[in-house]
Amino acid sequence: MEERDKQDMSTQNMEEPNRKPVSQEPSDTGHRSMGNGPKIAIIILAVLVAGLVAFIVTDKLGGSSSGDSTEATTAATESGTKETTVEATEAKTEAKSEAKSEAGTEAKTEAKKDGETATKKAVSADVKVAASWPSGSTFVVQYSVDVKNLTGSEIKGWEVRMPGFKDAKVDQGWGAEFKIDGDILKSTPVDYTEKVASKGSVNYGVQIIFKSEAASKEIKTDAAAVYINGKEVTDTVEVPVAAKVKKKKVTEPENGTPVQMHGALAVKGTDLVDSKGKEYQLKGVSTHGLAWFPEYVTKETFQTFRDEWGANLIRLAMYTGENGGYCTDGNKDELKKLVESGVEYATDLGMYVIIDWHILSDNDPRTNQDEAVAFFDEMSQKYADYKNVLYEICNEPNGGTSWSDIKEYAETVIPVIRKNAPDSVIIVGTPTWSQDVDQAAADPLKDQKNIMYTLHFYAATHKENLRDKLKSAREAGLPIFISEFSICDASGNGSIDYDSADAWFQMINDYNLSYAGWNISNKNESSALIKSDCQKTSGWKDDELSETGLWLKNTMK
Repeated sequence: MEERDKQDMSTQNMEEPNRKPVSQEPSDTGHRSMGNGPKIAIIILAVLVAGLVAFIVTDKLGGSSSGDSTEATTAATESGTKETTVEATEAKTEAKSEAKSEAGTEAKTEAKKDGETATKKAVSADVKVAASWPSGSTFVVQYSVDVKNLTGSEIKGWEVRMPGFKDAKVDQGWGAEFKIDGDILKSTPVDYTEKVASKGSVNYGVQIIFKSEAASKEIKTDAAAVYINGKEVTDTVEVPVAAKVKKKKVTEPENGTPVQMHGALAVKGTDLVDSKGKEYQLKGVSTHGLAWFPEYVTKETFQTFRDEWGANLIRLAMYTGENGGYCTDGNKDELKKLVESGVEYATDLGMYVIIDWHILSDNDPRTNQDEAVAFFDEMSQKYADYKNVLYEICNEPNGGTSWSDIKEYAETVIPVIRKNAPDSVIIVGTPTWSQDVDQAAADPLKDQKNIMYTLHFYAATHKENLRDKLKSAREAGLPIFISEFSICDASGNGSIDYDSADAWFQMINDYNLSYAGWNISNKNESSALIKSDCQKTSGWKDDELSETGLWLKNTMK
């Protein structure tokens, strides 16, 4: 019971005895006299009232026992009120004391956390197995390596050495040069990983072919050592341990769905704008390969991202060259049905949707150009009147594909889409897994409207060098769309780099760039948004999300 209710009850109980004799006694007497006639009743009532008044006046002047009773009643009321007030005050004081104590305890706990340190190598190589698979009679392992510099100054001239590779072979890699010397795998930097900033890191990856899976299991990833100018780094440093608190961006809620509020999109200068010509940011998520994770193409899945993550965009990634790909051995009709279902679910929810021709292992988009022309002709006819459909015509050109090769392809495919959907936004990939936006900025497509150019990043691999490319291309007037990214390394797995991710999102927000996070699946890899042991396809709790998923949800909201 609240203190306010206790005080009200105490006052009522003290006042009730004083009211009772005054209210009841005249009423009873009056009722008994009504039988002698109205006049007699009135006279008797008048006499009684006069006598009562005289009694009260005499009591006030003379100080009778009735006055003592009134004083006692007043004292009791005051006493009850004071006691209640004291109780309330004590309760408040106690509550404040408890709150203060809890706050103090929390503050001490935080202070203790902030003051904790851990001993770590000054320069280290953090090696993780990003993926592995059988290949004929051999076994391939992909390693992701972070070279971390915890010293107070920049380092360069590093080399990572790992033992145990005597009978293995280097297949391919990125971010470093590789050589097996005896049983030591030696990795040395390339130009963009040569320098490691103070308190920074660089990432590289390598695929190694082993004679058997058993041989690969003998590798001790924690045995990697870093050498600088031929000398092993053995120094250690004390590193503060403190949890990072991320600030959420507060936005005003809208009164309708994204498409209801913003309509058909267009490109104006370097920016994506809505139907009113106002700058607009698409933010959302990309599916994994539709052929491999079709279970996530549901209305409930997309609605979870819209309502609980704040997403306004879904990207439908349809692989073209891999197993199950549209242009290899995949079921074309089933893949198109998945795309069509995805578009309809997004449309029903008022979300924007990208139809992504996801080239990867096929390297050059011209490889399957005829298939692309037929596909985009069909899709753009089907969705000609949809305000929410964007077309991404080549995900990640790679393998030496030049910008002139991509332009040639784009100049063939874009007119096919324009014939059916003349005002739709079209996204064009760039060389080197959609990283070389500087090349597109130097020679953009001519006489085209509503065209954007793709940049993809993986935060643990791609850092200041690629951000500089984005900045220079943007300043040159190139409209850029980040249609795929994650906060791990370029393999889609490996370690997460939160600092690099924060730096990327600072730039994304500064330029109001649109983006889609990779990927909607529970695949056992760092970039999957859902934990591998979670089978739900919608309505995930935070503890069912991967580290990447939780970070993206908190960042996007």
